[in-house]
Amino acid sequence: MEKAMKEQMRELEERHLRPDVRTSVEKLDELLADDFLEFGSSGYPIRKEDCMTGDLDVDDLSLLNFEVRLLGPDIVLTTYIIRNRTKDRNTLRSSIWKHMDGRWQLYFHQGTVTPLDPSIPASHSRP
Repeated sequence: MEKAMKEQMRELEERHLRPDVRTSVEKLDELLADDFLEFGSSGYPIRKEDCMTGDLDVDDLSLLNFEVRLLGPDIVLTTYIIRNRTKDRNTLRSSIWKHMDGRWQLYFHQGTVTPLDPSIPASHSRP
């Protein structure tokens, strides 16, 4: 994976976590694909229209163990761990980004609560 691509995708993921984006209908509209779908850490599906209220959680989050896989010429899978200091929990995250209309748009996202310690490499995390 090209270093510039990994940096670009990480920046997009970090933008998705920022409070100024999570509370802005305009910024979310630009970032999320029209047919965006998320399986949230709550266990419920979330669609773009659900996000457009501008009242998404604005927790204290940090992104760790970031990886990128190219799935096709215009499709990328990102995987990482989010450390949520507000809720004192970690979640495994995955996103599918599609390059559409001249920009990368978040097409699918999933968050799964995990007991994993993000300081331990994934290859060493299994019990």
